[in-house]
Amino acid sequence: MTFGLVWPALLGLLLAGYFVLAGFDYGVQMLAPRLGRDDRERRALLNAFGPFFLGNEVWLVAAAGVLFGAFPLLEGRLLSGMYFPFAAILVGIVVGNTAVQLRSRHRSATARRLWDGLIFLGGLVPAVGWGLVTGRLLAGVPLDARNVFSIGPADLLHPFVLLCGATTTAVFLAHGAAFLAWRTGGAPGARAARAGCRALLVAAVAAAAVLVTGFLSSARHALVNPWPALATGGALVVVLLTGAALLRAGRTGRAFAATSCAAALPVVALGAGLHPFALVTSGAPGTSGTGLRLAEAMADAGTLRILTVFAAVMVPLMVLSQVWNWWMFRDRAGRTRTYL
Repeated sequence: MTFGLVWPALLGLLLAGYFVLAGFDYGVQMLAPRLGRDDRERRALLNAFGPFFLGNEVWLVAAAGVLFGAFPLLEGRLLSGMYFPFAAILVGIVVGNTAVQLRSRHRSATARRLWDGLIFLGGLVPAVGWGLVTGRLLAGVPLDARNVFSIGPADLLHPFVLLCGATTTAVFLAHGAAFLAWRTGGAPGARAARAGCRALLVAAVAAAAVLVTGFLSSARHALVNPWPALATGGALVVVLLTGAALLRAGRTGRAFAATSCAAALPVVALGAGLHPFALVTSGAPGTSGTGLRLAEAMADAGTLRILTVFAAVMVPLMVLSQVWNWWMFRDRAGRTRTYL
């Protein structure tokens, strides 16, 4: 297997892992202020993901490390071209994580309402932001002759891109609800299951709308491999409906597995739709297959050999630490020590 296959696959794996693990974080953050009827319930809901939420962000750090080290040209083009969406996502993550950790330090109702509002925004902004970024990349970006681009608000207000933002938000919301239904019990768990069913149905409708809009709009001209991307989108609708049926039947663990698949599928659609390109040109018919190729965006072979040794050690350690963490806190929330 060559570097040209290993490093794109590793980047996709890390991004998919981040979407799955941090996706339920963002969902819980959006739901906790509403599902918890009083301060005790809201604290219990936050403690359900307390042992995991900081570790989940490690996958984003690892993916960023791969982007910086193995794809320096793509990193330069992507981060500068989408500066404002990425800045908003990072601000949302920092604000959300800070609010989750500081909420219990203040006892007044006013202060906790403020922290609850920031926790909600800390889940909403990354969920919407990642959907807009994914949608814009699928629909193409305005590349010039040097494969440089810069997007503005009008590029994010495209119907296809907005629907992608709505879809990831609903998917992460449902993912968080399935996690809470699985990890908690009693009335909050039942409310989470009902909220998850509604969110999964909304997400399925939004995903179907993405497929229709993508086919009817200019977005279809950018995709290099439209049929694999369409099949992935169809699989997303099926998985979301399956998750809703499992939640309604009380199979919360299996429903969480289904929403985990749903959270990863946008990354799969991106890779399947654009490969072997990293960035494609948006615009008129006939532009498909033009842009920045993954092979052009990669570092030289010497750098990749050094990074491969480093990744062969660090990535398994990161996965093992996650497995150990989940095993240590495998009991339902309430049976383990609280943190938040």
